[in-house]
Order: sequence, then C-alpha cells, then structure tokens
Amino acid sequence: MVDQVVVGGGVVGAAAARALAARGERVLLVEQHQRGHDKGSSHGASRIFRMGYADAEYVALCIRALDAWRALERASGRTLLDLTGAVDHGRPDQIAAIHAALTDAGIDHELLTPDEAAERWPGLAFEGHVLTHASAGRIRSADTVEALLDLAASDGAELRFGTRVTGVEDHGDSVTLTLDGPDGATSVTASGVVAAAGSWAPTLVGDVLRGRGASLPAIRVTQEQPAHFPSHLPDGAWPSFVHWQLDGPDVYGLLTPGEGVKVGFHGTGPVVDPDHRDFIAVPEELERLQAYVARFVPGVDARDPEPISCLYDNSPDDDFVMDRRGPVTVATGFSGHGFKFAPLLGEMLADLATGGTPHPRFALPD
Repeated sequence: MVDQVVVGGGVVGAAAARALAARGERVLLVEQHQRGHDKGSSHGASRIFRMGYADAEYVALCIRALDAWRALERASGRTLLDLTGAVDHGRPDQIAAIHAALTDAGIDHELLTPDEAAERWPGLAFEGHVLTHASAGRIRSADTVEALLDLAASDGAELRFGTRVTGVEDHGDSVTLTLDGPDGATSVTASGVVAAAGSWAPTLVGDVLRGRGASLPAIRVTQEQPAHFPSHLPDGAWPSFVHWQLDGPDVYGLLTPGEGVKVGFHGTGPVVDPDHRDFIAVPEELERLQAYVARFVPGVDARDPEPISCLYDNSPDDDFVMDRRGPVTVATGFSGHGFKFAPLLGEMLADLATGGTPHPRFALPD
C-alpha cells in the first residue's frame, strides 16, 4: 500500500512529492500529461522571485521561501535562483504599502524617482513611485521542476506520467484512486492523496470534499497570454519588474535568457476549461500588450512578440488554498504568484498530508 499519492507533476506536486519522499513516505506521483508538458501552469524557463508584497504574511513566507530555495539548490546541485533584483513602480498607494511591509520585515530596499530608475534600468520606462529590492530576481522554473522530480525519485518516489485520475473514493482513513494510464485502467489505495492539480483540483476532489462538509472556493481558471520580446540590451540590464499601472491592468516582466524579455498582463485572460483550450493568443490582447511594451519597455522590440499560453488558477481573493479533510489534501489557487514559494509549499503540504494543521489563511472554511 502506498502512503501518499500526489496528483499533479507541476511544480507544487513535484515539491510535495519530494518533501514527502524525503521524510520516508512511500510516494506515487501521477501526472495526466507527459513530463515537462506545457498544458498547465508550471512550464517555461523562467518565473519571478520577489518579496515585494504589501501583505506582511506573504513577505514572511517569501523570507522562508528564500531559505527553502537555497536548501533545494544544495540538495540538487543546481543553480535555480538568480538574484538580479526586482523593481515595482506605479500606483503610489501600492508602492507605499510594499515599502511599509518590507520595512517592517527588515528587508533592504530603495525608493527611487522615475528618472533615477530609468537611468539605472534603461530598458524600462517608469511612472508613479518606484521601489527596488535586491533579494529578488528570477527562478529557473523548468530546471526547478526537474530538480524536484529527480530528488523525489532518488528518495524512492514512483513517478508515472501520461496517467489520469478518473475516480477518487474516500474510505475514511484511506483513499482509492482509479487511474487511466498507458497500460489501461488500474487502481491504487493509499493512506492519503495530495491533489496538487492546479486548475484540475476542483474537478478531481471537489465532490469528495463536499462529502466531508467542506467546499473549495470558486477557482477561476483563465488562459493567459504573455509574450517574449527580443531584447536590445545585455542580460545583466534586466531586473524582474512589476508595474502597478496608474490606468490599466497590472503588468509583470522578466528576462528569460535565450528567449527574450517576458511581459504579461496579470490575470486578464478569458475563463476556460483546462481540458479544452485553444492555446491561441487573442489578437486584440496581443496588440494591447505590444502597445504597452512600446511605451514602457523600450529595451525590447515590441514589433516581434512570441506569444506564450498558460493557465492561471485563482481563488476569489488570490490566496492559496491548502487544506486537508480526512485522507484528502488539496492544493490550488497558486497562479500569478505561487511559483516563488514552491519548495516551501512542498514542505507545507507534506506537513498537512501527514497530520499537520493548515496555515489559517489558506484553510478551507468550516
């Protein structure tokens, strides 16, 4: 009998499988797509790491996450985090709130004028107030997923790809999953399941949780379309950046070495069924992104975008959802800002699955 089945081979599932296996749990990870697929929220070569939250709880989690990233690098022997610095600019109230949160946490940072920021980072144009901090940069995201999967396997976890969970049966103190894989339908019984399936989590375990008197918040699944733009500048010229526009949607960006500067609107895409996506950029939205880039990212060629398609899964308040009912642990709602916490989230989920209590902010309502 397996101790824990982790459903989902993206970064959160991989981190959970790794943390559980490192504790001596007998782990089976199942992923419906192939290893390294582009159907969910974890693919691609880069993600932002930053501590620039206006919320003290998330800043505290960022501090813990940085330690977890360094521990993961030591364990894997890979460089996964490049601290290039990050810059926030835009709405004065938002920048002031980030400034206050970082000050309270003792995190070094600077406040700049737009002109001072433009002199430091000529690839960007700035508006409103500007804040920068050095304990930020970019994550080598594809390498991170591989590192976590490799570590999980080295600690004894079994990894199955191309295997979809088609049924979850709650027995009270154990759970049986029906699997549809390359060899047909099979089943596995385990002490627990960790549903780290992102956009698919509500369908996977929503009914089981309702059977235990709990409900997931409404998870909004959207297809987002950032794009890479060719850079005119050397790689060292690019920090990670977030623009809290005075008039318009929030924007994020960072360099992806070898691919260009990734820029995207945050959470503006259409609602989709994760199993039925077209992966096609909406032309009007791409034009709007190009217009933004032409104005605020002068260090790239706005005329030559390479669109990217990815999924967001967000709770109504954009908080994570991580809780357990009986043998079922659920993890969803990470999109747009969850990747930076990945190794810490894995430990938190391993705690939950083995009897720990949830972080109050991320718990299901009673």
